[in-house]
Amino acid sequence: MTAALTAAYRGLSVTLIEKSRLFGGSTARSGGGIWVPNNPVLQAAGVPDSAEMARTYLKAVVGNRVPEAKQRAFLDNGPEMFNYLGARSRYWDFVYDRGYSDYHPEYPGGLSQGRSIEPKPIDGRLLGADLHKINKPTMSAPAGIAITVSDFHDLNMIARTWAGKKAAVRVGAKTALNMLKGALPLSLGKALAARLWLSLRDAGVPVWLSTPLTEIMVEGGAVVGVRAEHEGRPVVIKARRGVVLAAGGFEHNLEMRKQYIAGPQSTEWTVGATENVGEGIVAGQKVGGAVDLMDDAWWGPSVRNPEGPPFFCLAERSQPGAIIVNSNGERFVNESAPYVNVVHKMYEDEAAGTGTIPAHFIFDQNFRDRYLFLGNFPKRPLPQKYYDSGIIKSADTLAELAAKIGVPADRLAASVQRFNGMARNGRDEDFGRGDSAYDRYYGDPTVKPNPTLAPLERGPFYAVEMVPGDLGTKGGLVTDEHARVLDHEGRVITGLYAAGNNSAAVMGNDYAGAGATIGPAMVFGYIAANHLADLEPGQKSESKPAPAKRPARRAHANSAANQEK
Repeated sequence: MTAALTAAYRGLSVTLIEKSRLFGGSTARSGGGIWVPNNPVLQAAGVPDSAEMARTYLKAVVGNRVPEAKQRAFLDNGPEMFNYLGARSRYWDFVYDRGYSDYHPEYPGGLSQGRSIEPKPIDGRLLGADLHKINKPTMSAPAGIAITVSDFHDLNMIARTWAGKKAAVRVGAKTALNMLKGALPLSLGKALAARLWLSLRDAGVPVWLSTPLTEIMVEGGAVVGVRAEHEGRPVVIKARRGVVLAAGGFEHNLEMRKQYIAGPQSTEWTVGATENVGEGIVAGQKVGGAVDLMDDAWWGPSVRNPEGPPFFCLAERSQPGAIIVNSNGERFVNESAPYVNVVHKMYEDEAAGTGTIPAHFIFDQNFRDRYLFLGNFPKRPLPQKYYDSGIIKSADTLAELAAKIGVPADRLAASVQRFNGMARNGRDEDFGRGDSAYDRYYGDPTVKPNPTLAPLERGPFYAVEMVPGDLGTKGGLVTDEHARVLDHEGRVITGLYAAGNNSAAVMGNDYAGAGATIGPAMVFGYIAANHLADLEPGQKSESKPAPAKRPARRAHANSAANQEK
């Protein structure tokens, strides 16, 4: 959507096609966070960021896994994207998620106060008849409720802090007001998808839903358009300048997962859009595109849901009074670490012969009485469906619990005993839990000296099966700093561009901060559209582009952007 919107603003003729009958893809199902350093929203909030700090930090996170030119393109174009689209779209409105730390704030250039932003909630009534076309989130909320990232952070402490109680009152008051007004607020990822959709509608960009891509058309060694099916009928869309693929990853394609990713795999562990089965990547490969990072994903420890998408665990792992153990009943990781890193450790240990898939999240009754879990408020019984399916088990003693989940009772007892001692001292000597500002973001500020550590000592005790879930796959077509798809020799495939999870991630094998999927997707969509617009009419993308910011000439500008999430 960002690519199509930018192209339209640059004067190009754009058609955007979407496989699903709904728009928004995985983004509409997500938290909607955007990680773009040094952007105008951060500047207005007084965040002490700079281009040099951002370059230093991203380099520390990514290393040499991604070419420096591509890293620089992301960082240099991010603030420009916000300024450019913000000056043209009346729906461009975002807020800083103050305090949501970068995922590695201890790295050079990292910020413990964070760089993540999110869209402001928006009234869904603005969509009119299109409201029913937006993709559904993984967890639904009653009409009138719109929870932001900051609300979610505070609500996790509803039973522990005044900030949590105030958040509950604030959300309740807003909900009552929305109901009185008849407002239908959209927040998080749905707010972002809605704002982009409304902007596209204002710009007059045709969006064809229920239009899956079937083939990329090549003539004379250059991409000249696509074949697709629109409402069951074959169509051809010609592109004078180029095609932008932005069709998501392959998380719901079990065959591709097993082909590229080592270790146990399941399409039931992902919260990505169900339509994401890799067609965009495969189509790019068929015309010579190289791929990279196909063995990785935007991982996160997750809990299976017997009746729907899994629960992606964010806050739970940082809250004190719980640990994650392997098949030996032993801790193996800093539970509060960035979610992609936790799952990397799960797969590393699984490959080494230590059973960590599934792992088990262990907590006591104090934890259950204090914190939200699986979306359930403190002290309330957890849904029976989790017990009936064997995902959650409970017992009065740790020994009984160990027997139920099949781990050695003596090792589980020893693990808990050692952890309890470290928790009382406030220092995790084994894995450094709570040392990072990121660890502490979802911790309990009433627990001293370490808000992520508390002993497990009051029964009954609980064990929750934890699997390596994901937000989507990370690998895709190799692209350069202009978002152009490259072949196996590193040569540009003329007229073909890719962004988002159709392309190999600029984050490499790591994760810089909340929104480091959506942020780069938007930026490289913007880069692709500008590169297309800067071409002289009739010029193809392997040639030297015209100077940046050359006014596009509408009479000669006709392109097709393919968005198939």
